Amino acid sequence: MFTGIVSDVGEVVALEPRADGLRRLTIACSYDRASIAIGASIACSGPCLTVVETGTYARRTSFAVDAAAETLAVTTAGRWSAGTRINLERALKIGDELGGHLVSGHVDGIVEVLARENLPDMARMTLRVPASLARFIAAKGSVALDGVSLTVNEVDQDKFSVLIIPHTLAVTTLGAIRPGDALNLEVDLMARYAARLIEARSM
Repeated sequence: MFTGIVSDVGEVVALEPRADGLRRLTIACSYDRASIAIGASIACSGPCLTVVETGTYARRTSFAVDAAAETLAVTTAGRWSAGTRINLERALKIGDELGGHLVSGHVDGIVEVLARENLPDMARMTLRVPASLARFIAAKGSVALDGVSLTVNEVDQDKFSVLIIPHTLAVTTLGAIRPGDALNLEVDLMARYAARLIEARSM
């Protein structure tokens, strides 16, 4: 589990195709190499991926993860290349502060950035969500976009907006986001379970 509070911005430094559509990604970061265990879970711009190797790259810590064909198909990981910057978050430990909201690291779909408006003290982004996921988006509810916990501002059918403060823009990859970009979306766990309960009652 994660909280959607990004602790580092990493960089994809190598990609290696493997068997069965698997792709090994090597990511440079500022984490202490000794603190990254083989088998640890790290959220990489949304999807939770398992560390299979650690090392160094240009005097920085690096770790490698294997992205399965399904992950590459349903998240933006399939579009990453050398130099892509990604939001990183280590797995939540018992006793850690829950500063965002509970995030599983299981991406539900990809949203398109329709517009960005730079306001005096924040940025407003308007996004289009796949129709199948629109019912999970609610004003004042939570979403994770590229692994970042955000509060939904307004909803209009398959479109919704979020307001992003300067600190978040500065310490995540969201500061560089522009219209036309694609972001990984994870809907709120509570919204998903509530919808499932309603569906079960109507059967």
